[in-house]
Amino acid sequence: MENFLEFTSNNLWLVLALMVSFFVLVFSELRRKAGGLVAVDPNEAVKLINNDAMVIDLRNPDTYALGHIVKARSIPFDELAARQEQLSGSKSKPIVAVCETGAISTKAVDTLRKSGFESAYGLKGGMTAWGAAGLPVVTGKKTKSKR
Repeated sequence: MENFLEFTSNNLWLVLALMVSFFVLVFSELRRKAGGLVAVDPNEAVKLINNDAMVIDLRNPDTYALGHIVKARSIPFDELAARQEQLSGSKSKPIVAVCETGAISTKAVDTLRKSGFESAYGLKGGMTAWGAAGLPVVTGKKTKSKR
């Protein structure tokens, strides 16, 4: 204990910097947890999908046709508010919202959570991250893997 007090008195600025760093870390973690988990990476999304999560693709129908996640439902972002009734039977199921880069899915998740969908998540990085992870996409008649 003597050594600790001596070290603290000799290195006051270092100890203060350590304490500030600790409190910033704790504060940022508490803030993140209070906001709730909003985005999941592709591997976490696969786990959700394997556990019966619904996937909604927020891109326009033409982009959706070029390649989408297996069993994803096409609901363009601008139609999401009007078509939430179609999803109302799935409020207890997890929902993974997908866009091209992940920016629009964050807005969609916010909208869905405000409407009572507590288990709504956005795909972090969108279809770009999905493809970069080498996960399969459906295009027209066949499934292909981007590797």
